[in-house]
Amino acid sequence: MATPTIYHYLDIGRLGRGEVVNLFLKDAGLDYKDVRYPYDNTWAENRKRLRESGLTRTGQLPTLEYGGSVITQHIPILRYLSRDLGAYDGNTNWEKYLVDAVADIYIDWRSQWVANLNGATESYKKEYVPNYYDLVAQYYSDVAGPYLLGDKITYADFAVYQSIDNDTRTGTIPDSLPPALAKFVEAFEARPNISAYIEQTRHAKA
Repeated sequence: MATPTIYHYLDIGRLGRGEVVNLFLKDAGLDYKDVRYPYDNTWAENRKRLRESGLTRTGQLPTLEYGGSVITQHIPILRYLSRDLGAYDGNTNWEKYLVDAVADIYIDWRSQWVANLNGATESYKKEYVPNYYDLVAQYYSDVAGPYLLGDKITYADFAVYQSIDNDTRTGTIPDSLPPALAKFVEAFEARPNISAYIEQTRHAKA
């Protein structure tokens, strides 16, 4: 009997790092159980219980139970799944470097986004964010697109999309994205499983 895949994350909708893993699981067509924890006064107790059960060492989520192992940290989770599935990564050492490099740039963005979540500074909105998207767009502009490596999607694409989506949701997205990234978002949201998920969450909100 196969070990079930279980995704653990906070119940905060499409915000946050855990959503990157959720999008990846949806796109890959993996069957999994989605377990959410309220981010309210019950979270401290739930976090303690998750630590005690071995589902998180840091007290943070997401956590993925996959293939009999417990995997944490959202970007390492994506890397692990990509290797296990033999997809969503570069084929050559150079391609793998590009994917890892952009993923690291995203991690830097995320630390700034979290720091500005409860009230974005003008510096973040007018300097940091535009510079981040201009930098990422340079990588996407090196190929015909729409994805980082051309017509092949990788785990870094999920991270970049999440940054765009989250900045949009917090009102910190630039007035316009570089053309390469606008093209990427259009292609990403048109992927069948992603499109269905976006439509589902849209109806859930209505």
